[in-house]
Amino acid sequence: MNNGDSGTKAPWKMRCRIRSASSAYVQHVSKETKEGEPKNSLVSGDSIRRKFLEFYASRGHKVLPSSSLVPDDPTVLLTIAGMLQFKPIFLGKAPRQVPRATTAQRCIRTNDVDNVGRTARHHTFFEMLGNFSFGDYFKREAINWAWELTTKEFALPPDRLWISVFEDDDESFSIWHNEVGIPVERIKRMGEDDNFWTSGVTGPCGPCSEIYYDFYPQRGYSNADLGDDNRFIEFYNLVFMQYNKKDDGSLEPLTQMNIDTGLGLERVARILQKVPNNYETDLMYPIIEKAAQLAMVSYVETDDQTKTSLKVIGDHMRAVVYLISDGVVPSNIGRGYVVRRLIRKVIRTGRLLGISGDGNGNVDGAVLPAIAERVIELSDEIDPNVKSRASRIYEELKREELRFVQTLERGEKLLEQLINSALLSARENGTRPCLSGKDAFILYDTFGFPIEITREVAEEQGVNVDMGAFDIEMEQQRNQSQAARAVVKLDVGNASEIIEGVPDTEFLGYDTLYSRAVIEGLLVNGSPVKEVSEGNDVEILLDRTPFYAESGGQIGDHGLLYVSEPKATTKAIVEIQDVQKSLGNIFVHKGTVKEGAIEVGMEVEAAVDAKLRQRAKVHHTATHLLQAALKSVIDQETSQAGSLVAFDRLRFDFNFHRPLSDHEISEIEGMINRWIGDATSLQTKVMPLADAKEAGAIAMFGEKYGDQVRVVEVPGVSMELCGGTHVSNTSELRGFKIMSEQGIASGVRRIEAVAGEAFIDYMNVRDFQMKHLCSALKVKVEDVSSRVESLLDELRMARNEVSSTRAKLAVYKASMLANNALSIGTSKTIRVLVEHMDHIDADALKSAAEHLINTLQDPAAVVLGSSPGDGKVCLVAAFTPGVVDLGIQAGRFIGPIAKLCGGGGGGRPNFAQAGGRKPENLLGALEKALNDLVSVLSEKAC
Repeated sequence: MNNGDSGTKAPWKMRCRIRSASSAYVQHVSKETKEGEPKNSLVSGDSIRRKFLEFYASRGHKVLPSSSLVPDDPTVLLTIAGMLQFKPIFLGKAPRQVPRATTAQRCIRTNDVDNVGRTARHHTFFEMLGNFSFGDYFKREAINWAWELTTKEFALPPDRLWISVFEDDDESFSIWHNEVGIPVERIKRMGEDDNFWTSGVTGPCGPCSEIYYDFYPQRGYSNADLGDDNRFIEFYNLVFMQYNKKDDGSLEPLTQMNIDTGLGLERVARILQKVPNNYETDLMYPIIEKAAQLAMVSYVETDDQTKTSLKVIGDHMRAVVYLISDGVVPSNIGRGYVVRRLIRKVIRTGRLLGISGDGNGNVDGAVLPAIAERVIELSDEIDPNVKSRASRIYEELKREELRFVQTLERGEKLLEQLINSALLSARENGTRPCLSGKDAFILYDTFGFPIEITREVAEEQGVNVDMGAFDIEMEQQRNQSQAARAVVKLDVGNASEIIEGVPDTEFLGYDTLYSRAVIEGLLVNGSPVKEVSEGNDVEILLDRTPFYAESGGQIGDHGLLYVSEPKATTKAIVEIQDVQKSLGNIFVHKGTVKEGAIEVGMEVEAAVDAKLRQRAKVHHTATHLLQAALKSVIDQETSQAGSLVAFDRLRFDFNFHRPLSDHEISEIEGMINRWIGDATSLQTKVMPLADAKEAGAIAMFGEKYGDQVRVVEVPGVSMELCGGTHVSNTSELRGFKIMSEQGIASGVRRIEAVAGEAFIDYMNVRDFQMKHLCSALKVKVEDVSSRVESLLDELRMARNEVSSTRAKLAVYKASMLANNALSIGTSKTIRVLVEHMDHIDADALKSAAEHLINTLQDPAAVVLGSSPGDGKVCLVAAFTPGVVDLGIQAGRFIGPIAKLCGGGGGGRPNFAQAGGRKPENLLGALEKALNDLVSVLSEKAC
C-alpha cells in the first residue's frame, strides 16, 4: 500500500513493533518455590503423562493410544474429549474390548478461542489424560485412585485440594469425606449446571465430581468460591455415568454403569511447575520462546499485551501442527476452515509483533515453519508420527502463509479504497466520513485485518468505523462457526432396544457369495416388527451373511434374500440394495420385499450379486495400486484424504498442493497397468496391529482398528490395513484409466478412475465417440486433433469478424445519435446523451460509447443501454475529465441504474460497464439515468 494521493499509511509496515537486537529475549525463570507448594517443580509434562498412564496400567487398565484429531464420528467436527473414541461402548452399540482403559488424548476445541492467551487456562489444543471403566469399577475406586494419584504420585499437598460434588450425590460426598478424609469445609455441593454431565437432550448422563487446586489457602474456607479462577483451578473431573435420560426428562439407571474421567495435562503441569499459567509450562513455553526470539522481545520483561500475543502464537501453532499431521489441510470448509483461521490468526498476531520473513533474514519467506519446528521437537511423546510428517507440515504452513500474505496486501489496497470512498461520500453528502461495519468485517474475515488496525488507519484519515455493525457481523460469524463444540452427543433410543438379543453378524463374504442365514430382526421405518409383506421396504438383521457392509470407502453389496424350502408357507424374495454396518458389528441389509412375506426367525438364502461384487473388488484393489503409484510418482508424503469404491468407478482424495501434470497422470496410469500386467497374486493375512505397522502397512483414512487387523498386500507394490474385498490377482483388473483429476479443496485433490468391466465400458464409449467424431469430420483418428484445432481457428476468425462488424455498426449508429445530445448549464455547457441502442452486445456498446465520448466536446456524459437477447441487459457509462472533475464518477453512477435492471456493475471514474437480467426495465432505467444526470449536472454547471 503506497502513500500516494490518499495519504493512507500502510497498516502493517507502519504499525509492526520494530525491535532492535539490544532487546534480546531472556529465558523464562519460574517463581521461587513458596512454603507449602509442591517441591517437584521441575517435573516435566512428559513425565506427568507417563506417570498417569503407568499408575492406571498398574491397576489393570489397558493403555490405549490417542485417537486422531479427525474423529470417526459424524456428530462432531474434531476430537474434543478423551471419551470420544469410547462413545460406541458407552452407548452399548459396540462391545467393550477391555473392562478398563487409560489414554492421553489429543483434543481440539475452538469454542473458547477468544479466551486463548487472555486467561491462564484456555487452549485450542490440549491433552486430556483419562481413565475409563466400562461396566467394571465405579465411584469408590475412581475417587480413591484419583486421590492416590494426586497426593501420592504427584505429591500435591492434601490441604490445598478442594472437591466439588453434585448437590444430590450423597454417595460421592460420603466417599470423599468418610473414606478419603476431606473436611466437609472443602467439599462443595454444586448444581446441575456445574456438576451433572449430560450427553444431550436424552442419553447417558450422571453426576460428576471435580478436584480443584487452591493457590491461596491462606484465604481460608469462608466464602470460598470454586469459580474464582484466580484462586482455584479445576484439574481432574470424574464423571459417573449411571443414568439414561429419557424423552420425558426422567432418569433411569443404566444397566452398565461407566466411569469417564479427564485430567488436564497442561493444568497439572502448571501446578507442579509452579508457573502462573498453563502457557509457561514446558509443554508450551519453548514455542513461545521461539516466537519471542523472532519478535526480538523478552517474554519475561515485555508488557501484558505482547505476552498475550505470544501465548496465542504458541497455542495456535500446537493446534495447526497436530491437525495438519492428522491430515487436515487449510480450506474454506469444515475442519480445514478451523486450520485456516488459526493459521491466519498466528500470521496476523506475529506481524503485529514485528515478526516477518523466515527468521533467517529472508523478509519474503515464511515464518510459520520456523515456529512449527519447535512444536515438532516437543512431539515425541505426544504423537510419534508427527516428526515423520514434518516435511509435509512445513510445506503446508509455508504455502498457506505466503498465500495469506498476498491476501493481506490486497486488503491494504482495499482499505485505502474504502477510506477514500468514505471521504468522498462524506464530502458529497455533507456528513462525517464513516467506514461501514460490514466493510470492516470483510477486511477482518477475508483479508485478515485486525479491527484495531482498521480503526487506527481510518481514524488517522478522519474516518470513523461503525463498530456496532461490526460487532453484529462478528456475532453472526461466531454463531455459524462454532466448529468444535465442547459437547459429545450420545443417544440411547430404539437402537439399544433392537440390539438386545441380536448377536454380531458373522461375515462370510471373504470366502463365499452365498450362505444360509436366520433373520434375527426386522425394521420398518426404524421400528422393530415381526413380519414384513410384499411391496414394503425393510431393514433385515441376519445372524450371518456373505454381504459386505459399507465401510472403508467400499459401498455395500447388492443381491437377493429368498425363501424356497418346501415347508415354507410362502415363497419370499427380498432385493437387497444396500448393506450398512451399524450398532457395532451388526449388518443391516436394506431392501424391498419383492414377493411373499418374511418374518423374524425365518431361515433365508443370501446370495450376493457376483458381477457387482467383482466390480467392487476390482476398484478396491485399484485404489491400493493408485495410492502406491501416487506416492511413487509425486510424493511419498502424499496421504489419502477420502475414498469411494463403487461398482462403476473409484474415487480417491489425496493431500497435494497442485494439479497433476498430463505427464504425471500418464506415468501413474502406465505404472498401474504394468502392475496389472505382472499378474501378481495378492496376499491377505490377519496380524497384531503393532506388527502390521512395524511391517510398513498403511492405515486407510477414517478407519478404526482393533488389536488384530487384516493386511492386504500386493507384494512389492502395496501393503495396507484394509477390511475390504479384493481380487486374488492383479490381472483381474484388466486395465486402469483415470477419468478426471481436480481440486476439491485447498491442498486436496480428487482422482476418479475405472478398472475391470468399468474400464472396458468406459473405453468402449470413448471409442464409439471417437468413431462418430472421425465420421463427422471425415478424418482418420490421428488427424482429429489437428482438424479440431483448425476448426477452432476458423471459428475464432469468424467471431472476430462478426464482432468487428457489430462494433462498426454500433459506431455508425452512435454517430447518428450524437446530434441528440442535450446541452446543460449556463456558465459551462455540458453535453449529455442517454440512449437505447436496441440489441447490440456489450463489446459493441462499449465501442459506441468510446466513439461518442471522443466525438462530443469535453465536458460530456454518455450512458447507453441495450438488450442483446437471452434476458440480458448491457449498460455503459462514459464521462469526460470535465465531468469527473465535478465529482461525478461513472463507476459509482452506473451501479444504481443497473440495479433497476436486476444487475450491477462498476468501473473507473471515467468509464464503467454493467449488466442486468430484466430487459423489461431498461427503458425506465435509462430514463432515470437521464434525469439524474440532468439534475446533478445542472446544479454543478450553473
